[in-house]
Amino acid sequence: MSRYTGSVWKKSRRLGISLTGTGKELDKRPYAPGQHGPNQRKKISEYGLQMQEKQKLRFMYGLNERQFKNLFVKAGKMKGIHGENFMILLESRLDNLVYRLGLARTRRQARQLVNHGHITVDGSRVDIPSFAVKPGQVIGLREKSQKLDIVQEAIEVNSFVPEYTTFNADALEGTYSRYPERSELPAEINEQLIVEFYSR
Repeated sequence: MSRYTGSVWKKSRRLGISLTGTGKELDKRPYAPGQHGPNQRKKISEYGLQMQEKQKLRFMYGLNERQFKNLFVKAGKMKGIHGENFMILLESRLDNLVYRLGLARTRRQARQLVNHGHITVDGSRVDIPSFAVKPGQVIGLREKSQKLDIVQEAIEVNSFVPEYTTFNADALEGTYSRYPERSELPAEINEQLIVEFYSR
């Protein structure tokens, strides 16, 4: 299954969560898309809830099904709580950290910056969005890319950088200081339902 490239706003309304992180999708119409969206009273089964939670997280980070499942399996081999480890692995992806540092306004934009070779890790160019960043590594922009309009706009509107990262606005680089704690990750996700979904 390939990565979803359709309307993110429709998908956000279907799942009841802002996939872009801005919240704009649900401001005007906080109900499912379609003719019967406002009046839907569908009872969801336990399997349906688990599936919905998986889809929320998968679309939030922009992964295809195979990438998502492989990362889930990898998290199960680590010490600690399976669901939390999985969330931490997702958060440690390079495209996500570019977004978290405020170098891009959305994860999609961050992925494009990485794909096009604008991003460096410890001074070396990395063009793989799924690259697993380790604590202590420094994420920056190539010298030629530092004046990109989309980067400048993103930095201007960004008002929050997570505590597990540090950002130097003058040098346009940030450090992934440590792995995040569960309380610092998306609260609207119940990762236990995802563990149950894959444990069937």
